[in-house]
Amino acid sequence: MATQAIAPMARGASRPRMLRGRLPLALLLGLSLGIAVSTSAGASPYVPQSDGEVLARLVPGTSHASVPLRREATSRLDVALPLAEFYLAQARASGDLRFLGYAEAVLAPWRAAATPDPSVLVLEATILQSRHAFAAALVELDRALEARGNDAQAWLTRATVLRVLGRYTEAGASCERLTAVAEGLLGELCSESLSALEGHLESAYRALRALPQEELSPATRAWRYCELGEMAQRLGDEHAAEHWYAEGLRVAPEDLYTRAAYADLLLGEQRAAEVLTLLHGYESIEPLLLRIALAQRQLHDVQLASTRAQLAAAFAVEEERGEAVHRREEARFLLDVAGEPAAALRAAEQNFAVQREPADLLVLLEAAHAAQRLDAAAPAVAFIRQHRTEDVRFAPYLASRP
Repeated sequence: MATQAIAPMARGASRPRMLRGRLPLALLLGLSLGIAVSTSAGASPYVPQSDGEVLARLVPGTSHASVPLRREATSRLDVALPLAEFYLAQARASGDLRFLGYAEAVLAPWRAAATPDPSVLVLEATILQSRHAFAAALVELDRALEARGNDAQAWLTRATVLRVLGRYTEAGASCERLTAVAEGLLGELCSESLSALEGHLESAYRALRALPQEELSPATRAWRYCELGEMAQRLGDEHAAEHWYAEGLRVAPEDLYTRAAYADLLLGEQRAAEVLTLLHGYESIEPLLLRIALAQRQLHDVQLASTRAQLAAAFAVEEERGEAVHRREEARFLLDVAGEPAAALRAAEQNFAVQREPADLLVLLEAAHAAQRLDAAAPAVAFIRQHRTEDVRFAPYLASRP
């Protein structure tokens, strides 16, 4: 058997958007993670010449779950980093939060060092972000950037966390720093995606459409497609949104957030049968199972009772563990599947206290309307007006408000 190898995580790896109830997500693009670092004190990071370069060679038969590999990771950072990245990739691909714990365990000895390597701190921040511990994630990112101010991944992750929190001014500053240190058009993607949330939706949409496609990596291209899809949907152009989502899945079929966004578009057009086709095989992933339930409800499918029970159990387990990372999905479940608007409003309010993206605003508006508690929508309305956030789906809930 040939000797196995651990290669760095491919640059442009997909974002952990499902783990944060969106995408998403920090937008992990592999800009600084996957760097092998010498164990010698004060040594400079070694940057691989290509994504295929081998960082560590292990004995034949080694797997990511093997005890020898985990032991190796406690003494070799060049093994620990890609192993933790692997677990994060598994968490993103499967929606299984246990992989976050595996990544934390791998990083724990390195996180406890007197001066942790910045790449360790960025990975730790990604885990915290995935658990919705946003404040703690920002602390780790600030520590990483204090040690390595040109860390593009740290700036991008920081911009993403701040965007989720609705702290757009700070997020914009991080996008500017990203522009200064990152190659290619990542900074522009970051800035325009943020601009689209601050009253410049049409101009940001045009700017992203105009980006030269040939200059983007496949993963960056997939991110651009998803952003374009969301922008088109907020503008009310469902046909264009479907085009962008389909292109995104063509480039990155493993991007679960784009798949969920596409499913939401189809649900809005009463195309439930296509949703079931799109999500076939993804039943184990909670946010996608919610879309399956919504499609089954449209179709009066007899399987809905079973799916509803699975979702109710999953949300109950999250609540017991204190891991309510899918609060937005829970609010939608309570509102549109379980038919419990008062409970849906409570979940939507709790979700809005944590994250404030357009979908979070929308579910709070919808739940407040369904529960006949228009006063409860006031924080979302104030946020929308403060930031001039544009989305045609907001209109029915804003038209009658002073």
